[in-house]
Amino acid sequence: MLVNWVKELTVELSHEAEEYIETIYKLQKRNGIARTKELARELNVVPGSITNTIAHLEKHGLVEHTPYRGVRLTAEGEKLALSIIRRHRLAERLLTDLLEADWSGVHETACRLEHALTEDVLALLERRLGYPRFCPHGNPIPTRDGEIEDVECFPLTAVPNNQTCIVVRLVDEKRETLVLLAAMGIKPNVPIQIVKTRQKQLVLRIDGKKYTVNREDAEKIWVRFAEVNAANV
Repeated sequence: MLVNWVKELTVELSHEAEEYIETIYKLQKRNGIARTKELARELNVVPGSITNTIAHLEKHGLVEHTPYRGVRLTAEGEKLALSIIRRHRLAERLLTDLLEADWSGVHETACRLEHALTEDVLALLERRLGYPRFCPHGNPIPTRDGEIEDVECFPLTAVPNNQTCIVVRLVDEKRETLVLLAAMGIKPNVPIQIVKTRQKQLVLRIDGKKYTVNREDAEKIWVRFAEVNAANV
């Protein structure tokens, strides 16, 4: 059974190794592979320092490392990643929904809290929260069986001018990024109109106000096209 297998395996992994697994999963889903430089940047470590941890994960059969290309999770590594992500995102919902913590700062706290949550506690927490499907930042919460909802969306940078879209999720959950986006009113389910696309910036209209966001931050905002009201066609 997956849950029991995960419990046995995570005993052998440090909290740091679990953070690697989680980050590799996110980069792999976004880019197809987790490149070493990107992994180091996401984890805020020096690229040369990740070698030993990657080797440790590869020894456990959790990742495959291709020199000069990057790292990919094995099937077993992906199962473990989904278990870790489930704990993390339910921990975030605990902080925002029950403890009323500000959504922009819960990611870092959840990174510490997630390691203490057993599957039994998660089941109780999930029931208390009403079985949420998404974290506060719009990212899907895996089920106990390792299933995850695939919501069709794409980066804001792919949206043409004068098109209105709806924010689905924010793929960068670091506090500084979320504080910046929240100041512009950018959160899940908020409509955004692309006013103008520049080489390094996008001009947006949100709730009647114009904002400028650089492309690097815009790529962290994933959206879907707004549904057209048939009465207005």
